[in-house]
Amino acid sequence: MKVLVVEDQAAVAQALCVLLRLNGIPCASAAAPEAALQALDDADVGLVVQDMNFTPGATSGEEGMDLFRRLRARRPGLPVLVLTAWTSLDTAVQMMKEGASDYLGKPWDDHRLLAAVRALLKAAEAQRGAAQAGPAPGSRDELARRHDLRDLVYESEEMHRVVTLAVQVAAADVPVLVTGENGVGKEKLAEIVQANSSRRNGAFVRVNAGALPDELLESELFGAEAGAYTGAVKRRVGRFEAADGGTLFLDEIGNLSPAGQAKLLRVLQSGEFERLGSSETRTVDVRVLAATNADLRDRLRHGSFRQDLFFRLNVIELAVPPLRDRRVDILPLARRFLWQLASPGQPPRRLTDAAQETLRGHDWPGNVRELMNRVQRGILVGTGPELTPQDLGFGGGPPLPVAAAGTGPERERLEQVLIESGGQVSRAAQRLGVSRQALYRRMEKLGISLERRPRG
Repeated sequence: MKVLVVEDQAAVAQALCVLLRLNGIPCASAAAPEAALQALDDADVGLVVQDMNFTPGATSGEEGMDLFRRLRARRPGLPVLVLTAWTSLDTAVQMMKEGASDYLGKPWDDHRLLAAVRALLKAAEAQRGAAQAGPAPGSRDELARRHDLRDLVYESEEMHRVVTLAVQVAAADVPVLVTGENGVGKEKLAEIVQANSSRRNGAFVRVNAGALPDELLESELFGAEAGAYTGAVKRRVGRFEAADGGTLFLDEIGNLSPAGQAKLLRVLQSGEFERLGSSETRTVDVRVLAATNADLRDRLRHGSFRQDLFFRLNVIELAVPPLRDRRVDILPLARRFLWQLASPGQPPRRLTDAAQETLRGHDWPGNVRELMNRVQRGILVGTGPELTPQDLGFGGGPPLPVAAAGTGPERERLEQVLIESGGQVSRAAQRLGVSRQALYRRMEKLGISLERRPRG
């Protein structure tokens, strides 16, 4: 793939192309919008780097906006990197809202420009591969033979499309945003991306970003020197540093505070940070995967989530469908949970015909997590070899609460992790990507105690 530079100043266009070619990136240039549109006939153009103004004396950026819209009309999926002076910054931001991939200020920084170009070209190659492969190439078994699917269970075409895209973009070392409702399995998709990437042998560090209060955010993400705050008796390595050379998974990114968003943006842009209590700048090489159940585009419109951070995170989006939209996956998942949760040396329980019909007909507001919880409940309260709807909490059995909003899903998640961690707070904290102190505070806030938590 080559880069098309659209710049009316010949010296600037030449400087850009020389920089790219010296770094092994093919480049072509066009001095005016019409020439740029004609250049798109070359299918090998995978990225456009465009200026905002093409007429001497023009500063509004309107010419750049017009060209961007015409480029996207001609090639809808084509990534566009905007070069802008401060006088056109507002227009550049508007272009980002309409789908531009990124923008850099003039004069540009060579390292940042090259990093952005390489990332966008890799993303374009991955998307082109996905488009050429079709919506669902091959069977799940074929995909599992060629890739590590982390034992993911599914049969639906809807899930197969998402998983296929996940393994295709895994090789492109760019940020990925995994979206979907609570409990759909976003973390599992992130694991699949990591397991099939060039960083598969590196660290995979998980952080529940939404559960980090501002006062703990810096020390958790970037680390702290001894004495940086009360109780800091030794140096602490942050999550970014721990993930150096590997992958960092930021869960619940939509709940990050404005201050937290600003701090995260800086390290995503530059790869640089300082430990709390230190003035020494550190650099890391980390691929960031993020997940959210929130509608970030709606939050952008309301100003509660930063546009520049959204565009940094959302190079590739994996939208995981809710369980109610892939009902063919319900029973295979239930059978997997019955097998996983069976007592050692005992055969797994079975589902009665009525239980299977009930599971297929339920709307699953809590998605896969709710299904696992219901199966676990059935194993705990059921007395026979087969589980009935009542055992699973349906049809007159004690209710199994699953809140759709607020702290309900978060409490349910913490309780489930505590169960899976055998009641060991340190192990649960490690799985959640937070400190023990942060987990204790979150448990206290949600009214969870080790004495009151569900027993597994």
